Formats: sequence, C-alpha cells, structure tokens
Amino acid sequence: MKREIIYRSDQYYQGILQLRPRNKQLLNFALEEIKRHPQGELSKLVETNTGYDLYLTSNIFLIALGARLRKKFPGTLKKSRTLYGKHKMTSREIYRVTICFRMEEKE
Repeated sequence: MKREIIYRSDQYYQGILQLRPRNKQLLNFALEEIKRHPQGELSKLVETNTGYDLYLTSNIFLIALGARLRKKFPGTLKKSRTLYGKHKMTSREIYRVTICFRMEEKE
C-alpha cells in the first residue's frame, strides 16, 4: 500500500529528527519510512545549511525511526528531550524529543 507524505496544516509536532550532514540518500530513507508507517505524519521539513530537520507528530515513531537509521547507515545518534508542558487532566509532564543522526562522512 503506497502512502503519500502528509503534511499537517496546523504545524503540530512532538519531536524533531535532525539529519546531518545533508545527504539525499539519508533523507529519502527517512521519508520512505514515514510513508510506510501508519503513525508517520510529517508536520514540516526544513532544509538547513548543515542538513535537514523533519518535524514529526509521534515521539514513539521518531525513536523507532532513529533506531532504523542507526542500523542502516554508519553514524552516531543523539537523543535529547525538552519539557513542553503538563497534561491538563493527569498533570504528567509532556516532552518534545529531538534526535540528531550524524552520518559518518566517507573520505
């Protein structure tokens, strides 16, 4: 089943996948994984000077995607989280996750 990448119009996101350095093969792999997964919703794709930032709507999917990137490509993976707020009903803290995948450069 082929899915198109869905960009949310409200710009909501739970986490950011940072792909460094700018590499089309790395970006295409991440976009194909987003298309294949039912929770894969992309809010925004930002091209920076050093790479790409993908804003995703699911933290769980984002962490799994980071693990798939590490298995497929040589490089390092760094995870960090930022407190975003508290849930209104349960008062649990809500975090936004940032995963930076830095692919090793071939010389």
